[in-house]
Amino acid sequence: MAALSDNDLVQRTRQGDADAYGALVLRHQNAVFNVCLRLLGDAREAEDLAQDAFIRGYRHLDSFDNQRPFGPWIRRIATNLCLNHLKRRKPPTTSLMDELDHTQPSSQSDPVRALVRDEQERMVREAILSLPPHYRAVIELRHFQDLSYAEIAETLHLSLSDVRTHLYRARKALKKHLSP
Repeated sequence: MAALSDNDLVQRTRQGDADAYGALVLRHQNAVFNVCLRLLGDAREAEDLAQDAFIRGYRHLDSFDNQRPFGPWIRRIATNLCLNHLKRRKPPTTSLMDELDHTQPSSQSDPVRALVRDEQERMVREAILSLPPHYRAVIELRHFQDLSYAEIAETLHLSLSDVRTHLYRARKALKKHLSP
């Protein structure tokens, strides 16, 4: 099923082929998980909400517009689930830094450079997690998912000018947080 397009897999799923949806999940699971992880900062919550996003996507596949790509649609579902979850939850007890530091390989060739890079990444992750959820979402979608401003606007149900404003303010807050 790897040769089939996302739209072909959606059509097959609508016709009752559960394996076709499984192929869609496999194709998009990393991107959806990464959206959730960067918005939530907790790997376990990210796994749960990524799974919820795919379940919700499956249940609402009849509302999917085949004229649009599947990836941004499923990431929008994940983003909305995460933003709703963030509104309801208490601040995280573990940071993204703690979760990711154990999975980051260090460079054997230049340990000092690797240490500096790891520290910079930790500081950026920490700064992103300090942002309000709506700013964190636009940073994630623009810089980590490479969505255009128009795609971000559609995903978050914002106007284009709101996306620009949120990105400007989020970047300004990150710069302030990361400046010495």
